[in-house]
Amino acid sequence: MSADQFERVTAAADYVRERMGARRPKTGLILGSGLGGFADGLEDAVAIDYADIPHFPRSAVHGHKGRLVIGTRNGAMCVAMQGRVHLYEGHTAQAVAFPARVLVALGASTLIITNAAGGLQASWEPGTLMLIRDHIDMLRDHALRGPNDERFGPRFPDMTRAYCPTLRAMVKATAQAAGIALQEGVYVAMPGPCYETPAEVKMLQVLGGDATGMSTVPEVVVANHMGAKVIGISCITNKAAGITGEALSHDEVTETADRVRATFERLLSEILGKLSAGENPRG
Repeated sequence: MSADQFERVTAAADYVRERMGARRPKTGLILGSGLGGFADGLEDAVAIDYADIPHFPRSAVHGHKGRLVIGTRNGAMCVAMQGRVHLYEGHTAQAVAFPARVLVALGASTLIITNAAGGLQASWEPGTLMLIRDHIDMLRDHALRGPNDERFGPRFPDMTRAYCPTLRAMVKATAQAAGIALQEGVYVAMPGPCYETPAEVKMLQVLGGDATGMSTVPEVVVANHMGAKVIGISCITNKAAGITGEALSHDEVTETADRVRATFERLLSEILGKLSAGENPRG
């Protein structure tokens, strides 16, 4: 980690604070491919282009608007990222995780991190929502590589509860009460940009993976490093390579995300309502 990373995060957070006025978000949302529309429904919102925020990385991926939106949903004040950057775009894991650090620096003590993912479970149909229980990091770069800045967190952060168990229990209960089907499983982060080969998919299945994508883990790592709690949710947009024998495409990813968007947004709104009501026990 470079010596001036803390100063860059501070500069970005200070700029956002000036733009968001009296708003004080307690929850951060990182919205993946096809899911950024949720931020358009925030009330009393202010939107800031990533390009205007000092040191903030920008995404060139289709379906990622590249804006930070601060506003209220279901009683919860939150700060939402419409799109993210990825390692396959040429960024380091540290740069990919930079926006998550800014969200926590802004006061977000809980991050809800979403993504579009390929399903490794043959029985899970596209459109399935999966609560992330744990992850396997295959990215070949790490957000905490290099010198550690104790102002962020410890040199060797524990990842035993990377996805807060009590928040996971709350999300499962919330989904059940709302009549929303929700699986739970292990997310595998791969570097991309190629989709996995059938042989790689078999390997990930043997390793215990349930879904695979090209994001999320760097943000989860730094959130835990800084002491924030994490909820991770994947939208299974396709069955991974070799399961159906069909070729994969990004169009399929965005089309499926669009199809289940209303259900996904309803779940996020219900979760925010629970967080706003204080139903987020420690641990």
